[in-house]
Amino acid sequence: MLSLTEENYLKALVQIGFKNGPELGVGTNELAIFLNVKPATVNDMLKKLREKGLVSYEKYGKIQLTTEGSRSGIEVIRKHRLWETFLVERLHFNWDEVHEIAEQLEHIQSDKLVERLDELLGFPKFDPHGDAIPDKNGNFEIPFRKSLSKVEPGSDCRVIAVDDNSPEFLQYADRLGIRIGGIVKVLSRETYDGLTTIDCADLRSSVSEKFTSQIYVVCKTCDLGKQCAGQLCEFNT
Repeated sequence: MLSLTEENYLKALVQIGFKNGPELGVGTNELAIFLNVKPATVNDMLKKLREKGLVSYEKYGKIQLTTEGSRSGIEVIRKHRLWETFLVERLHFNWDEVHEIAEQLEHIQSDKLVERLDELLGFPKFDPHGDAIPDKNGNFEIPFRKSLSKVEPGSDCRVIAVDDNSPEFLQYADRLGIRIGGIVKVLSRETYDGLTTIDCADLRSSVSEKFTSQIYVVCKTCDLGKQCAGQLCEFNT
């Protein structure tokens, strides 16, 4: 059985690897920054994970997850996102309240409980932040999407995910009227600094590129990016 810390490392490696591309691996310093720990601490844990056959790693090299390491990391992510969905849909928590609670619940060691939870929720594909939920075999599909910072002015788009799950970001998004599934119209963007004026839920706001880069969208008529399938929609080019 893996410790809580070991599971957190594997989960982080999956998350970083997805952004980098699994074939590129993850750097030690990159992992340390992501987990907010010292590089020496990371090196100590990597040795333990390598001894358990969960990572492939040489000093000063990139970290690669083994098949077993990837499976374990994805399972933690699956539990985390299912618990977030349960907390929002069944216990009526706000989307900015659930991340820290799910961080605790994701380490429960009961396959039967997780399968019952998945069934209770109707086998959801996405969590309240729009992140894909892996199925019991570890499979998940990310639909075509682009960041709001890349959407041309004059376009209407549908929010399908956010990349920042911090309470501060999500509460800010709430104040702007931004919700998963909601429509955002991009009115204008400053060339100099990317400051973007948007219209959402009858609220007009000017937001930074730092903010818009954390919002993922598809065209207004898409359903989580599936209807247009990427190549069939001018928005998705």
